[in-house]
Amino acid sequence: MYAIVNISGKQFKATEGARVRVPRQTGDAGAKVTFHNVLLVHDGTSTQIGTPTVSGATVTATVIDHGREKKILVYKKKKRKGYQRKNGHRQWFTEIEIQTIQTSAAQKKAPAKKAEPKVEEAAQEEE
Repeated sequence: MYAIVNISGKQFKATEGARVRVPRQTGDAGAKVTFHNVLLVHDGTSTQIGTPTVSGATVTATVIDHGREKKILVYKKKKRKGYQRKNGHRQWFTEIEIQTIQTSAAQKKAPAKKAEPKVEEAAQEEE
């Protein structure tokens, strides 16, 4: 079973027991966090796609650690003008471990496709 979850504006694939690095979240190490913006749930046989989210679906995770990514360098230069700027950035992240993926008890069935009306062409006699 897996789910696609929107966490702080980014989408992550969540499977039970997986560790994921997400943008910085509140809470100390060991705290439980719950995400309600579940966009898709797949349980092996059926898939629920939200419009925009799956109602009643939640993903529960435990905060493992907070940290910072590797440094990236941003360098700006304009040729023949003497303009140079060098800047570094390290993004904060939170490492979480997915505990459970819960869906609503009453799962919606996919709407049945409507049968296209059959159009019978009348035989036209030539006169």
